[in-house]
Amino acid sequence: MNILITICARGGSKGIPGKNIKLLNGKPLIGYSIDVAKQFQAKFGQTDIALSTDSDEIIQVAESCGLKSDYKRPDYLANDTVGKIDAIRDIVLCSEAKNGFKYDFILDLDVTSPLRNLIDLETAFHTLLLDANAVNLFSVREAGRSPYFNMVEQKDNGYYAHVKSPQGEVFTRQSAPTVYDLNASFYFYRRSFFELGYKGAITDKSLIYKVPHTCFDLDHPIDFEIISFLIENDKLDFNL
Repeated sequence: MNILITICARGGSKGIPGKNIKLLNGKPLIGYSIDVAKQFQAKFGQTDIALSTDSDEIIQVAESCGLKSDYKRPDYLANDTVGKIDAIRDIVLCSEAKNGFKYDFILDLDVTSPLRNLIDLETAFHTLLLDANAVNLFSVREAGRSPYFNMVEQKDNGYYAHVKSPQGEVFTRQSAPTVYDLNASFYFYRRSFFELGYKGAITDKSLIYKVPHTCFDLDHPIDFEIISFLIENDKLDFNL
């Protein structure tokens, strides 16, 4: 069983400038993904780790964290209008051409959602292995808002109503169907996923792994401040 771990990190960041290599408790943010990738690699021997970036600076920082790369993302995949699946597919194909074999699974670690550990990855991977029909699995957390209860959108008549209409009446969040937020931490894919024409990670044959601890992605400067406080003050509810 051959596994490829992809770590995708573009050079441009509008929300938090330079966030992929910004220091978090003395370590570049990308270093957290590299560290857990190496832990997974040590547990599952037939595993390679590949960096996908358009930035020479990120390549240098990743190498200082122990991940050397001779791949550089082509310009047409390096803007913020390109879907991540296309970027992952390109590095998968390049890695396969370089190594002379096909991978069975791809694990994509999102640099900007580093709150996961080896236990999360192992448990999630075994979940996918148990379902031969599933094409992928992604990490989630329980949603704070429900489209059945306290999320609304504008309808065709110009007025506002629930995003999703429940079957029967729903007057409390607890009685609404359970929904989840993607926390963008990690995604497992069977190799066949990239041959079936999917454009995004959410498919008709997707599984989830509900992360049992604090886990969120860094979209805004305040997110970085929060995660810095949690790590620096040993406030995480799990072992990173």
